[in-house]
Amino acid sequence: MVMQQVERPLLEVIMEHSDHNQSRAARMLGINRNTLRKKLDAYGIGE
Repeated sequence: MVMQQVERPLLEVIMEHSDHNQSRAARMLGINRNTLRKKLDAYGIGE
């Protein structure tokens, strides 16, 4: 529950900071791009 409250705003900020470049955002977060895509889809970010 806490992760959902923190993760969504974090992803939104990182995507904005990376100019919506998923590869760059994933690198900033230290995760795989496919993992980032799954998280973005789960939160409905970037649609």
